[in-house]
Amino acid sequence: MTILAVSISAGTPEQVRQRIEQAVQEGAGAIELRTDFLQPLEPSVVSELVHVAHSKKIPAIVTCRDSAQGGAGNWPEEKRIDILEAALDAGVSFVDCEFSRYVLNSVRSRLRLALQRNPKARLILSAHDFSGPFEDLTGLYESIVTVCPEAIPKLVYTARHINDCFEGLDLLHNSDRDAIVLAMGEAGMITRILTAKAGGFLTFACLSHQEATAPGQATAERMKKLYRWDQINNQTQIYGILGNPVAHSLSPAIYNDCFESAGLNALYLPFLLEGGQSEFETFMHQILSRPWLHVRGLSVTLPHKTHALEFTHRKGSFLDNLPESIGAVNTLKIGFNGLVSGYNTDCAGAIDALTETLGIGRHGLHNRRAAVIGAGGAGRAVAAGLTEAGARVTIYNRTLRKAQSLAREFRCQAASLEEIKNTDAEILINCTSIGMHPHTDSSPVPPEIWGPDKVAFDTVYNPLKTRFLQEAQAAGAQLVTGAEMFIRQAAAQYRLLVGAEPDEKQIRRIVLDCLTKD
Repeated sequence: MTILAVSISAGTPEQVRQRIEQAVQEGAGAIELRTDFLQPLEPSVVSELVHVAHSKKIPAIVTCRDSAQGGAGNWPEEKRIDILEAALDAGVSFVDCEFSRYVLNSVRSRLRLALQRNPKARLILSAHDFSGPFEDLTGLYESIVTVCPEAIPKLVYTARHINDCFEGLDLLHNSDRDAIVLAMGEAGMITRILTAKAGGFLTFACLSHQEATAPGQATAERMKKLYRWDQINNQTQIYGILGNPVAHSLSPAIYNDCFESAGLNALYLPFLLEGGQSEFETFMHQILSRPWLHVRGLSVTLPHKTHALEFTHRKGSFLDNLPESIGAVNTLKIGFNGLVSGYNTDCAGAIDALTETLGIGRHGLHNRRAAVIGAGGAGRAVAAGLTEAGARVTIYNRTLRKAQSLAREFRCQAASLEEIKNTDAEILINCTSIGMHPHTDSSPVPPEIWGPDKVAFDTVYNPLKTRFLQEAQAAGAQLVTGAEMFIRQAAAQYRLLVGAEPDEKQIRRIVLDCLTKD
């Protein structure tokens, strides 16, 4: 089982002792003492801290990182080796030395003698590249293994793009020994979790974002609670949200909580995918060509819904009719044989949120006058659902040409957004990002448009109540929140991807808790 090691970079010995206690309480499997942050940095202080870890019955890794490899301070080599020797003599479980220093006879001979005095300890030989992937990752790994076969190779590089992660995961998956391979940065975050599927020896977490010792490091609490760290094994089924940005998505919280309640060996991750169609297709090739990753389904968000549609057109096995008419796929289901099917749940989520809030069936939308504000992806999904239900739709957009183009597709009306003040629509639906966090002071319509005979529906769900909705509520209009649409499309997507019925009350609780907390 892959160890979750918490890195401790506190400055004073007392602070380090407090962090060790906190790491134990949060369920860490080991701690890394980054002694290059320590003040004062003395062998006797490090020995005492190793004894503290022993008293808490938690394995410790002592690292005194070279500044050239991302270390704090500029400690001379002699001092750093003194620290590692003292830790070994104090009975530490692991010491981490840079491979570039270990190849020097003066360093290697001292560490070998210290390891002989503590035969239970293990040596980690590390290499870091903060500029990007290693030029020859496998070659570097083999060099470490050749020089010191008993050592644990540790290779950490920066992922410039999520597609840089897979070489490292492959190396772990194919390794016949304990090894650590991780990618830094937001794009590399998935390696810190998927290392447990690939068979990595350990991964690193922090106690708070302020104390992270590498870019992209998650907190131990997030790893354990949100990403279900203790349940991950080589058979865990992987799902995720694919988009840019994805860091603030509510989907991981929803799915992973539902997986936990259902007792499923499954995990949902955020996949930050930058770029366009080419990068999208490369990513899909990466996951489909590695069946051992067990990626079973993806939620697709901006800007990749059209990329997913194009991919499914050319390389998928099934494309539902609705994504064709909407022009977007937001759900990719991956079969056990690698066949990909494309769906869209945005439309159903929007129409269900509207009709259920109004207490009507879809037939109740027939001949109702509706204003769809925005001609982007959300506007397409909402317009498709409304016109299919027989509503009389007008699409309003800042660029009239885009509104007219969309209106032709769905055989409805189009107008400039400036004309919204003259609308006679009963139902007004904001399908733009206007009013979304953090720009919460904006609304796409003037406040005087509202009255008690209106229905205001905002597809934006953060904040929970946008200015668009606040102004409508003040005039007595009926409200439909973006959270209701999100909840329903998430439930529909869960049914497709997981093949089971989700608890919609549970999804609602998670969404509202997250939005209220934010």
